[in-house]
Amino acid sequence: MFDELTKQIVDFRDERDWKQFHSPRNLAASISIEAAELLELFQWSSDASAGEDIERNRTDLEREIADILIYCLLLAHDAGVDVADAIRNKLAENAAKYPVEKALGSRDKYTKL
Repeated sequence: MFDELTKQIVDFRDERDWKQFHSPRNLAASISIEAAELLELFQWSSDASAGEDIERNRTDLEREIADILIYCLLLAHDAGVDVADAIRNKLAENAAKYPVEKALGSRDKYTKL
C-alpha cells in the first residue's frame, strides 16, 4: 500500500545524498517540528471556524501533512517498519481498548470506560 510512495521518497532522498542527515532522532524531530507547523495553521482557530480555516489554508495544510507523512515513511523505512501492518495492528489494539458498546460517543480514555 505504501511501498511505491515510500520508494519514491527514498529515491528522492538518496539522489540528493540526504540519508546522512536522517538519523532516527533527526527524523523524529522533523516529524514533531512539521506537526507543530501544522498546528500553527489552527493556532487562533475555533472549532466553529475550522472548516473556513482549512479552506483558507488548504495549500499550506496539504504541504504540512505531506511533510509529516514523508518523514514518517522515511523513519518507518529506515527502521524496517511495515506501515500498513503497524496501522492494522494499532487499529486492532484500539478496537480491543475501545469496544463500540463502551466507547460509542464517549471521549473517555479506555481506562475510564
